[in-house]
Amino acid sequence: MNSRHNPQERIFVALDYDNMDDALRMAEQLGDTIKTMKVGLQLFFKSGPQILHRLQDMGFQIFMDCKFHDIPNTVAGASDSVTQHGVYMFNVHCAGGFDMMKRAKEAAVKRAESMGIAVPKLIGVTQLTSTSQQMLNQEIGVPGDVQSSVLHYAKLAQQAGLDGVVASGHEIEAIRATCGEEFLTVIPGIRPAWAAQDDQKRIMTPAQALQAGAHYLVIGRAITHAADPRAAAMRILDEI
Repeated sequence: MNSRHNPQERIFVALDYDNMDDALRMAEQLGDTIKTMKVGLQLFFKSGPQILHRLQDMGFQIFMDCKFHDIPNTVAGASDSVTQHGVYMFNVHCAGGFDMMKRAKEAAVKRAESMGIAVPKLIGVTQLTSTSQQMLNQEIGVPGDVQSSVLHYAKLAQQAGLDGVVASGHEIEAIRATCGEEFLTVIPGIRPAWAAQDDQKRIMTPAQALQAGAHYLVIGRAITHAADPRAAAMRILDEI
């Protein structure tokens, strides 16, 4: 895939803002350094679909980080709706099960084909990067280690027809070995060595993640909280 050879297309910037003006201002600062913006629930619920269209008008692709998790019929309807906005990618929780993921993919394909637009890439969320071993076992109640849980969900997502998964950088090589090199890996929790770790437990640097075989990297505060966001983005691009 061509994006694996173009660093600009492999980085998604997380626009974790509570208002559209700040998000658009950041996107404008980054300009042509980055191709894709990640819009999460906080920004979307504050701004509505307008934020997607404004960013698209500026030339950006959208990764809609909605993490759908509900009964299959409800998620299929949500997938249909988000596809209508022409997003590049969106995600669902693998914990919703095989049927939920399969129905989500089918709904996205059907809607995209009816509109004559590209089918968005559908990605499954395995375990959040804030999930520690203790949290997985004692709070969530899932036995075994984090990687085993991630691989189980990755295989289930692939069987359901999803394009890839969101996972920690530490699981990239295991996912590639289990699901093949073309099964997409979207890696959050990415921090350059010169940035703070913040609240994500299972992190990795951009260079480490790409060397391990990641397809896409989600980077937020290391860029958006930098004194000069554009310079920070360029520094990361230079490093990879």
